[in-house]
Amino acid sequence: MSKKVVLITGTNSGFGWLTANSVAALGHKVYATMRDTEGKNADKAEALARIENITVLDVSLTDETSVKNAIDTIIAKEGTIDVLVNNAGAAMFGVAESSTNADVQRMFDVNVFAPWRLMKLALPFMRKQSEGLIINISSGFGTFSFPFSTVYSASKFGLEGLSEGLHYELRPLGVDVAIIQPGTFPTEMSQKIQSGSDTFIVDDYSAISEFPNKMFDAIGQILETIKPDPQDVADAVVKLINLPKGQRPLRTVVDPSTGEFVKRANDAVHVEYAKALTAFGMEGLLA
Repeated sequence: MSKKVVLITGTNSGFGWLTANSVAALGHKVYATMRDTEGKNADKAEALARIENITVLDVSLTDETSVKNAIDTIIAKEGTIDVLVNNAGAAMFGVAESSTNADVQRMFDVNVFAPWRLMKLALPFMRKQSEGLIINISSGFGTFSFPFSTVYSASKFGLEGLSEGLHYELRPLGVDVAIIQPGTFPTEMSQKIQSGSDTFIVDDYSAISEFPNKMFDAIGQILETIKPDPQDVADAVVKLINLPKGQRPLRTVVDPSTGEFVKRANDAVHVEYAKALTAFGMEGLLA
C-alpha cells in the first residue's frame, strides 16, 4: 500500500484523535489540525505531535486565511494532499425556534462552510494527480432530521448534499468522496452540545417539554448497554482509505444501536437516485 498524505480536522479529541493515531500507525503522513495548540489544547497537541508520522497544525477552520496557510504548509512540504478527512464539527440540541440567525450561522460555518473551504483548496491537487479521497464525517441525522436536533440536522444535510453531488462529479476524474454517518458515541463532542440563544421561547413549548428528556434518557441507555466504541469510526476511515479507487461507497453507517434504519433509508434513496440520474441522461456517472 502506497503511503499517503492525510489531512484530518478536529484531532484534539474523539473520532479525530483516534483517526489520526490509526492512520499514522499504517505509515501514512498525517497532518492533524486543531485550534489553540498553545492554549487549552496545548497538552493534546504536544501528545499527538510525539506520535510518529503526525504533524500538528494550529488551524481555525472558520478562518479562510488560517485554512489556506495550513494547506500551503502541507503542499510546501509534501507537494500534494491525498486524503482529506473533514471530521471537525459542532452539535446543537433543543427547540429549533430558540436558535437565532447567529446560532444557525455558527452551526453552518463549522459543519458546512469549513469542510467546503478545505475541499475547495484540496481538490486542485487531487484532480491534478487523478487520485484523491475526501471523507466527510456526517451523522445519521444527516439522513433524518430529528426533533430538537433540527438545526444540527440541517447543517449535516448541507454537508451530505455537497458530498453526494461531488461523489458523482469527481469519480470520473479519479477522486472519491465518501460520507461516514456515526450514531451515538461517548466523545467529547457529545459533552459540548450547544443550544439556542433565544431561551425565553422554550417556555412556549411546554406541551412537548418531556420529549427532549426522553431522548437523552434513550441515548444514556444506549451508551450504558451497547457501549459503542468510537474507534469504530476511525476504523471505518481506515477501511475507506484502504479500498481501491472507485470502489468506495458513498455512505458508510457506523452505528451499532440504531444504524439499521439509517442504512435502509440510504439504500432506498440510492436506488431511486440511480433512476433519477438515468432519467436525466447521466447514467454514465453511476459506473
